[in-house]
Amino acid sequence: MNAPVKEPATGMAAEEPRPKVPLWLLASLTFSATLAMHIFVPALPQAARDLDAGVGAMQLTISLYIFGLAVGQLIYGPIADRFGRRPTLIMGLSIYVIASLAAAMTPSADALIVTRLFQAMGGCVGMVLGRTIIRDISSAQDSVRSLALVNLFITVGPAIAPLIGGALSSTLGWRFIFVLLALLGVLNIMFTVWILPETRRAGGDNSGATLARNYRSLITSPAFLGYAIGGGCATTSMYAFIGVAPFVFINELGRPAYEVGLYLALLVGGIWIGSIVVSRLIMRMPIRSLLIGGNLVSLAAALVLLGVVISGHLTVSWVVGLMFLFLFGAGFAAPTAVTQAVSVNPKVVGSASGLYGFAQMSVGALCAALAGLGSDPALAAALVLSGATALAQVAFMIAQRSGPAKAG
Repeated sequence: MNAPVKEPATGMAAEEPRPKVPLWLLASLTFSATLAMHIFVPALPQAARDLDAGVGAMQLTISLYIFGLAVGQLIYGPIADRFGRRPTLIMGLSIYVIASLAAAMTPSADALIVTRLFQAMGGCVGMVLGRTIIRDISSAQDSVRSLALVNLFITVGPAIAPLIGGALSSTLGWRFIFVLLALLGVLNIMFTVWILPETRRAGGDNSGATLARNYRSLITSPAFLGYAIGGGCATTSMYAFIGVAPFVFINELGRPAYEVGLYLALLVGGIWIGSIVVSRLIMRMPIRSLLIGGNLVSLAAALVLLGVVISGHLTVSWVVGLMFLFLFGAGFAAPTAVTQAVSVNPKVVGSASGLYGFAQMSVGALCAALAGLGSDPALAAALVLSGATALAQVAFMIAQRSGPAKAG
């Protein structure tokens, strides 16, 4: 393994104190977009009845939301590098609030699809700039630690959001879900205005031409591409299993439908524990070792799962145990991969964060689609997870052997 690369400067003067930003605020900003994705799922049947819409139209409110999360992250990174973190956050959150209120009053399924798309493109600003601000104010090691702690908060979203959405839709109606999301957006705007300092480095050439040149350096950098693609394969590849989990547990293993949610909630614990462990090990071990080691755990779990499926010995215990290990490794890879990626070129941390997020969501969508092919969901998911984590390992090795991108 190559000698560790010297950590790039954050762009702040050595004697200048770093701004203080509470992690709970960054978690709230990041949490908003993922919460809005999952909280509406239990209300889909009720919304379909009220709007006289079919299943396909309702599914578009989810799939286009994911598309909006991916594309929006490409937009906000360069804007934040050019104009600053605070104004970009306020702009994106304002779009999120307006779109949420519009969704609450929508008269048709088509209008709901459009408002959901804008809701995603507004809310994803927190996903981009949450990572960006952490890297602005922290060293590489501290970034991993902070990102791991923030990850503990945001992984709660997929576990509790459907419960909240189901309770709201059954008591107050599905439209109130969007009122709640709008209120959350307003609170985040207020916290941004009152608490969040501007963390973009002062001075330097932030012209559009220079940012474009630095952005090109990212998309042509083997180091950045390795960490971005590898990070997506190591983390959001889990969507391949989540999408087919009901079919595996119910159709193949004969378990009742109510148990599926319990199993998925248990698996979230794998990410939690992985994030806790990596936040403690980061002061004792190199970031690169933690990244490679965590993904190796995921790769081993995926390969064993593939072997179990092929041999015909699939059981609930095997699935839950191995996927728990897979997500434990993902808990290692999530904060370390993004820290390495956004450190490649410190002049465009925001752009790097947005591009990284786009890669993550794109890989996740691709893995979920591939897992839906064929007649055996368990086999398809195991193949996708094994291939994705193997590709991640190769990508990380290429990234670590490559030097940082040259700033323009």
